[in-house]
Amino acid sequence: MNALQNSLKTDRLVILGFPCNQFGKQEPGQNSEILQGIKHVRPGGGYVPNFQLFQKGDVNGENEHQIYTFLKVYNISDDVTLFVETFGDTTKLFWSPLKIHDIKWNFEKFLVNPQGKPVMRWFHRTNVSTVKNDIIRYMRKNRNG
Repeated sequence: MNALQNSLKTDRLVILGFPCNQFGKQEPGQNSEILQGIKHVRPGGGYVPNFQLFQKGDVNGENEHQIYTFLKVYNISDDVTLFVETFGDTTKLFWSPLKIHDIKWNFEKFLVNPQGKPVMRWFHRTNVSTVKNDIIRYMRKNRNG
């Protein structure tokens, strides 16, 4: 995400990160501990995000953050949506009820246009180079009309 932010910041791309502990309990720390965990544990090696991280919260279930309620139900056309309709191992998912449009795992990504409309969504395993190319293609298309 740092490389993506660096390469597209001149195009006014802004990356926002929302930590969540609903996927395999991978983010158990308190908000005050998250940056240190990123820097020293995962990914570690002194990594410091160059994008804004928000407070930890739920992205699915009864207590999901409102931004995710909005992002997940917004009608994103099928030709730009890159996510899966199935869940993996539900024993590693910590929310209820499960819904078809739920975030399936950490690092699922959305692109929101300057008007606040979600226009793309990517499955967590989508290669960042694919995400970057999709964003560039979207920006070029919308810059040129």
